Amino acid sequence: MESSHVTALQSKHEGLERRLKEEMNRPFPDMEKIQRIKKQKLLLKEEMSLH
Repeated sequence: MESSHVTALQSKHEGLERRLKEEMNRPFPDMEKIQRIKKQKLLLKEEMSLH
């Protein structure tokens, strides 16, 4: 069960990474959106490190 949870967290992290790259490649990136995505990524990384 725990490994499936970590796998789900990794999948979410990868999705956030894709969203971050997409936003950063836009002509006028939304810096607030970028900061929110980065914060979500950090929280997921912290949760993964606990498992």
